[in-house]
Amino acid sequence: MATRRFTAPVTIHLFFIRDHQILLLRRFNTGYEDGNYSVVAGHLDGGETVKQAAVREAKEEAGVHLTEENIEIVSVMHRKAGDERIDFFATVKEWEGEIKNQEPHKCDDLRFFPLDQLPVNTIPYILRAIENYKKGKWFDSFGWTERKRSI
Repeated sequence: MATRRFTAPVTIHLFFIRDHQILLLRRFNTGYEDGNYSVVAGHLDGGETVKQAAVREAKEEAGVHLTEENIEIVSVMHRKAGDERIDFFATVKEWEGEIKNQEPHKCDDLRFFPLDQLPVNTIPYILRAIENYKKGKWFDSFGWTERKRSI
């Protein structure tokens, strides 16, 4: 009997960095973490690379154009949030166009915050990923409870 292979949603999260500040958006009317801050992000649609998904999400959510050369993958997180997920985090330091909230029906605030003064209502795994970025930590697990193994 064939068993089904494990699959997990894969997302790309973009750290738009400018003058020691990071672009955050406050989620609104989405049903997930509404009222809390996150970063421009989205699921891979399949048939696209992580950087291609980053380019697409930047256009869809912030209205700016990125080139793959201006996207640097800085960390990966294996996250448990009910289901298991794989999150890629990337920095973006150059883009074309003016950042604008392209999804006001899903986001009610989009602005830069100092990297050392993030809002208290930043989503916990996003906060951890930003801290990892600042420390240069390339991999992390989040949301897992430690299980003691019998020897």
